[in-house]
Amino acid sequence: MRRVALILAAATLAFAAVAVTTGCGSSSGTGSGASTSPAKLTVFAAASLTKVFPQIAADFQKTHPGAQFAFDFAGTDTLTAQIEQGAPADVFAGASTKYGVELSGKGLIDSPQPFATNRLVVIVPAANPAHIASLGDLAKPGVKLVIGDPTVPIGTYTRTVLANLDATLGAGYSAKVLKNVVSNALQVTSVVGSVELGEADAGFVYVTDARSAGDKVRRIALPAAAQATATYPIAAVKDSRNAALAQQFVTFVLGADAQALLKQAGFGPPPK
Repeated sequence: MRRVALILAAATLAFAAVAVTTGCGSSSGTGSGASTSPAKLTVFAAASLTKVFPQIAADFQKTHPGAQFAFDFAGTDTLTAQIEQGAPADVFAGASTKYGVELSGKGLIDSPQPFATNRLVVIVPAANPAHIASLGDLAKPGVKLVIGDPTVPIGTYTRTVLANLDATLGAGYSAKVLKNVVSNALQVTSVVGSVELGEADAGFVYVTDARSAGDKVRRIALPAAAQATATYPIAAVKDSRNAALAQQFVTFVLGADAQALLKQAGFGPPPK
């Protein structure tokens, strides 16, 4: 009986070891393996990533079927403040390198890596009640303009563009346009929403958000010389409870499959 009991105990331990190895298997995120242990990644991402990041997550789950996601989409400054205040997160993906450097410098995230770029465009409602046909029209008295708050990336980039346009549209152009601002939004999706609903005559948004709005808006392109290129950083959060999986997701975002989805959504490649 004792011999039988020892054999059964040994078999049980061997089975348990196999189960642990299978359940905690890892993958590089490139299709070479799969994670089957359930784990949730909380991803803090810029509002302009609202539509594309869930698509990237769905692709990631094909090789990591146990992975689950919770997204917090907001202005990059808000996400940064939340991480600084100790909010639980696994991955940070912002719309400005400034905040990636800030969080990394404080030891809160790993070294941020650029994974995409974006550009700006002016949008007007499809009906265009203010009859805005050119950038010059934005400076006309009475135009209702919504732009990003100066504390968020889209607001910073917008003001850079306006300053650049002074060179071609006159030294006082940006000042006249800023006088027409009726609201400073805390995230780019709010700018899009105001224009779509006709609450604003125009707004400065990312190209990707203008594309997502479809035929609800019309677009006015910016000259290349006036553009402000937004660079998006991504990194795993140091206090992540699922550090290995978080890094695998970061690696996946930098990989070919995710980059194809970002390109399809209108994002540019990361700077070399």
